[in-house]
Formats: sequence, structure tokens, C-alpha cells
Amino acid sequence: MTTVITIPQIISKEIVPNLIFPDAEVLNSPDAIVNRRTELERALALGNLEHSKIIIIFEDNESVKQVETTVWGLTDKRVILKQNAFIPIQRVHIVKL
Repeated sequence: MTTVITIPQIISKEIVPNLIFPDAEVLNSPDAIVNRRTELERALALGNLEHSKIIIIFEDNESVKQVETTVWGLTDKRVILKQNAFIPIQRVHIVKL
């Protein structure tokens, strides 16, 4: 099996509302999906308590992207950022705290 490493495009959080997100899940492993949720919950706690910025690597309909931001909220389906921006959870590859 060949692993393809994609270097994410770094974007500002202000660009996120303009992106188009497919419905498909980007992770293949159930364990990775559970781990992603745990990391997002930690990111939310850090954002609310310390206003700490984290890095989210995600995928829209064009490519893998990276944004440094504070997580302000978390629903069952979305990571909520400032200024009405959100990223669907199923499109998140990595959360770096």
C-alpha cells in the first residue's frame, strides 16, 4: 500500500466560510474518528479557557488545507470558529494542540 503525503495549503480563518465541503468522511479508521473527536473537545476547552489557537488540517472540495484558529464551539457535526465560520467534523484530518 502506498501512502500519499499531501502538504496542506495554509489559509486564514476568514477564508473558511467561502469553502465548499463534501459530505464524505476523510478518515478511514473508527479509532481515528474517536481520537479526532477527543482532540476537538480538548481544543474547545483550550479555546474557552485560555483562548489558545490550534491547527486544524482539513479537506474541502479542492484540497487539504490548514488553519490556525481558536475553537469556539463544537456540535455533533461542526467545529465552530469565529465570525460564523465552521468546518464539518467529518472533513477534519488532524487537530494539533
